[in-house]
This record gives sequence, C-alpha cells and structure tokens, in this order.
Amino acid sequence: MDNTLIFILLGLVGIVVGVVGTIVAYTIKGNSLQKKKDVILETARKETDKLKRDSILETKEELHKLKMEADKEIKEKKLELKETENRLTQRESNMDKRDLLFQKREEALDERESKITNKQTAILEEQAKIEEIKNEQIKILQDLSGISKEEAKVLVMEKVKESLELEIANYIKERENDAKLECDKKAREMLVLSMQRYAADVAEEQTVTVVSLPNDEMKGRIIGREGRNIRTIEAITGVDLIIDDTPEAVVLSSFDPLRREIARITLETLIKDGRIHPTRIEELYDKTCKDVNQKIIEYGQNALFQLGLTKMDSKLVEIIGKLHFRTSYGQNALTHSIEVAELAGTLAGELGENVNLAKRAGLLHDIGKAIDHETEGSHVEIGIDLAKKYHEPKEVINAIASHHGDTEPTSVISVIVAICDSLSASRPGARNDSLENYLKRLEQLEKVTVDIPGIEKTFAVQAGRELRVIVKPDEVDDLTSYKIAREVKEKIENEIQYPGTIKVTVIREVRAQEEAK
Repeated sequence: MDNTLIFILLGLVGIVVGVVGTIVAYTIKGNSLQKKKDVILETARKETDKLKRDSILETKEELHKLKMEADKEIKEKKLELKETENRLTQRESNMDKRDLLFQKREEALDERESKITNKQTAILEEQAKIEEIKNEQIKILQDLSGISKEEAKVLVMEKVKESLELEIANYIKERENDAKLECDKKAREMLVLSMQRYAADVAEEQTVTVVSLPNDEMKGRIIGREGRNIRTIEAITGVDLIIDDTPEAVVLSSFDPLRREIARITLETLIKDGRIHPTRIEELYDKTCKDVNQKIIEYGQNALFQLGLTKMDSKLVEIIGKLHFRTSYGQNALTHSIEVAELAGTLAGELGENVNLAKRAGLLHDIGKAIDHETEGSHVEIGIDLAKKYHEPKEVINAIASHHGDTEPTSVISVIVAICDSLSASRPGARNDSLENYLKRLEQLEKVTVDIPGIEKTFAVQAGRELRVIVKPDEVDDLTSYKIAREVKEKIENEIQYPGTIKVTVIREVRAQEEAK
C-alpha cells in the first residue's frame, strides 16, 4: 500500500513538473516571437520610409520635367502669336494702301464720268442741231423734187427690192447647184455601194410553165378517155392545160403562180407514178397542197435567215413565203422584197440608222401582195393591217404605208424603203411593162407643163427619164427658168407615179438670124 501511494505521489509530482515545464517553455517561446515581431515591424517601417522618400523624389523630378516642357510650349506659342501679330500688322498696312488706291481710282472715275456726261450733253446738242439741219435739207429736197418723204421711201424700197430679188435668185441658184452636185455625188456613191454589195439575178416570171413528158403517148393518158383526166386536172387546180403539137411537152397556163406550181408538181408526180385517173389526181393534188404549204413556210424562213432577221410571228413568216408565188409586172414579189431589204439595210448602215429595222421594213413593205387576191383592199392597206395584227414596230408600219407616197414618211427608215423599192423596180430587166402603159406615161409626162406660162414645147426623152422643157426666150429670163424647173419638178412629184427619177431640163435659147441677099 505504501508503494502504491509512493507511485501515485511520484505520478502527481511528474505531472506538476511537466505542466510547469510546459508553461515555462511556452513563455520563453512567446518572448522570442515578440522579439521577432518587433524586428519585422521595424524593418517594414524603415522600408516604408525609404519608399516614401523615393516616390517623393520621383514626383518632384516629374513635376520639374513637366514644368520645363510647359515653359517651352509657352515660349513657342508666344513666338507664333508674335509672328501672327506681325503678319496681321503687315496685312493691315497693305489694306490701308489699297484703300488709298481705291479712293484715288474712285476720284478718277468720278472725274471721268463728269467729263463723259459733259460730252454726252454736247453730243445731244450737236445731234439736235444736225437733226434740225437734216429736216431743213429734207424739206428743201422735197420742194425741189416735188415728192414727199414717204413717197421717196417707197421708191427706194422698190429699187432695193428689185436689186435684192436678183441677188437672192442668184444666191439660190448657186446654192442649189452646189447642193445638187454634192447630193448627187453622195447619192450616187451610196446607191452604187448598195448595188455593188447586193447583186441579184434578173429573171422575169412568166405566166406559163412547161412540163416535160417522157414520150408523146403520155399526152393521151393525160387527156384520158373522152377528156376526163384533163378536165379533172383543170377543175381541181384552176390551171389551163395546153396540149399541142409541141413534142414531149405540156404547157400549164395561169396568172396565179401558186396554182401553176401546185399543178406542175401534181402533173409531174402523176407522170412518174403512171396511174392517171380522176381519183388518183385528187389524192395527189391534196398531198401536193400540203407539201407546197410546207415549202411556203420554208421560203419564209429562208428569207429571214438570208437577211439575218429574228423574232417574227410564224403566221407572218408563212405569209412572207407566199410572196414567192406572187408577181408584179413579171417580177417575183419575194425576190423583190428581199432585194429591197438588202438595199435598205446597206443604205441604213451608210446613214447610221438601224440596219435590222430597215431590213425588216424592206422585207414587209409589199406583204399585202401575198393575200391581196384573198382580201379586199389595196396591198398597202392589207400590209398595214397585217403589220398591226402581228405587232410590228411603228417604223415598219409607216414604211409600208408610205412606200408608194400615199402617206407622209415619219422616219428615215420609211424614206430609205421607198427609195430602195423604186431602185429595185426600175433597174433594167426587173419588170415587164406594156407598150401601152409606157406610151401613156410619156404622154402624161409631156402634158404636165401645159398650164405653166412661158413654155413653148416639152419633150420626154431617154425612155421618160428626162423631161426637156423649151421656154420662150422673150417671155422668160434666165432666173425665171430655174423657177420653172423647180415648179415642173414639184408637179411631176405630186401628179405622176413613176419608177426611179426624172431629170427636168429647162432650155432657153435666143437665136439672132439674118438672111444675106
């Protein structure tokens, strides 16, 4: 038991000693930490003071630099202001000098104006004196001549008028001659160029077609028993068959080329087939009509392709193809239209106009002839209706309306088409004209001068291309002859329809004749 108490006491003593030791250790450690803390704080305070001093120094240096820069800028500004002040002072001095100059000029102008006013007053006084003297002289002249001022004025004006009429007539004559020479030269150049670029063959269309036969026995087969075959052919085609003594040939006669072409193809097909009877004739005729209609469309399309035209209604293309089977004075209408289109395109190009529009108008100018046998009215009226129906341009419509002079042309294209139409129709061999129409035109041309005074005789020469007018020399002077030529030209243009151009020549001749005995 005693050992136990001893151990307990020793344990308690150990614990007390441990606690005391621990407290002493912590106290010593706390004192050491306090010292370290004081050292760290002192060090931090010293560094803070040092940084504070450094920043103050840097701030002072920066302020010094800014002050130096500000002083420098102020000096520069002062220099600039001083220079500006000097310039303003100089400018003000110059302006003062100018003011002095302007004042001197103003004084000089005032002085000059005063002198001018005085001179004007003197001139007005002189004019009044001159007018007074003039009136006195006029009065003296009137008393001496016995006529008034107004009468004298009328006489002078009449003299001046007579003199001016002669001068004006001479001037007009000279200018007309110059203009005619220049216009004729330009027109010849353009027409020759157009005709050189387009040279079409001259081929007259006839009213008959000859169909070759393999032998003369075929004539009997064509006639048929009691003539039934030939009657059938003539009835359904509308063409007359002429079978005469001409060997191995049959003649088809008709004024309608389309009917004649259909009859020719039908007859040639019958001859090749060998079966010639009324039923077969009707079958082949129907088939040929369809083939010819297709060929008509091809003719129209080929015409457009040849001229380089596009965007045209298919119905109108078909009508153009029908022109191939129409003639005018023996001239193929489609060939004529293509020729006019080519010439019109060339002339339009030379004049700077729309070439395609000119070709279109030239191709369609006679479109009415394709169906004028089917519709009432002239080919011009029919052509206008067709062009409006298929929405052709207004220039094309006007070209159709004016190409025979029925309507005034409203564009250069219309005038070009009219010229090319006359050119195509009037070239040698293009058309057949009967002797009766030819003589009638010459007679009408010679009678156009009947009501013009001063004309003695009139002769149409060179197949109607020139009209020679002989005037009475005692009634017509040289200047009046030019007036008569112009008047005759206007009457021909207004009263006569003619192909090409007609030259008017007025001849005034004075013959002095004596007889020696």
